[in-house]
Amino acid sequence: MSSGPILLSIQDLRVSIEGREVIKGVSLDVRAGERHAIMGPNGSGKSTLALTLMGHPAYKVTGGRMLLNGADLAGLPVDERARRGLFLGFQVPVAVPGVSVASFIRSAVKARLPGGAGDDHEGLRDFRKRLTARMKELGMDPSFTTRYLNDGFSGGEAKRLEILQMAMLSPSISVLDEPDSGLDIDAVKIVAKNIMSATGPETGLVVVTHYQRILEYLSPDRVHVLVKGNLVRSGGQELAHQLESSGYDSFIREASNG
Repeated sequence: MSSGPILLSIQDLRVSIEGREVIKGVSLDVRAGERHAIMGPNGSGKSTLALTLMGHPAYKVTGGRMLLNGADLAGLPVDERARRGLFLGFQVPVAVPGVSVASFIRSAVKARLPGGAGDDHEGLRDFRKRLTARMKELGMDPSFTTRYLNDGFSGGEAKRLEILQMAMLSPSISVLDEPDSGLDIDAVKIVAKNIMSATGPETGLVVVTHYQRILEYLSPDRVHVLVKGNLVRSGGQELAHQLESSGYDSFIREASNG
């Protein structure tokens, strides 16, 4: 475990949607240099937690706090959360025909600046140079940037594009919602390698997943089991192996009895 500063602190968080409580008092801290995994069955609240962190308007925080670098996220719009260093990778990235990958990432980088595009002092040539360097680090073909955003992309290509965005934005905390969703074994390995390349000792990572296979490559410091909106267990990577061998039944019973 890292002894670095706490980047993300979730404290007794409670979240409702349409009057129904779906997150029921979740608490966890992510320090600089740490990788956390949140696992759980379908409907356990994993994606709800990720979207709430990013400020999705459909989810109402009814209790607790979310602190990013010590600052409360309550009431902040999505763009401000991004500027403060939060990144969310979606389970199903959206396709945007007509918008090139390069144009989209440049717009995202500009929007991430404290004052928006008005604070952009990076010229187009320098941006392209930095983008090309990042793509080389991630083992991506430079021609990828000329394609339209996620238009006709395979699952692996869409996920790798999100990791490229993450690398270019340099967030403090990255929350990746099922980055292994729909990927074959080889693609999972490539995406995991890209995630490792895009994160470092000054950043924190939270990966939401059903399965432990991607965790074999990410080697998380902490694994949390979320069931029915409750964090019922936290441990090391051995907890992911336990889930792989025995499933979620015992954790579901634990949540029901709690």
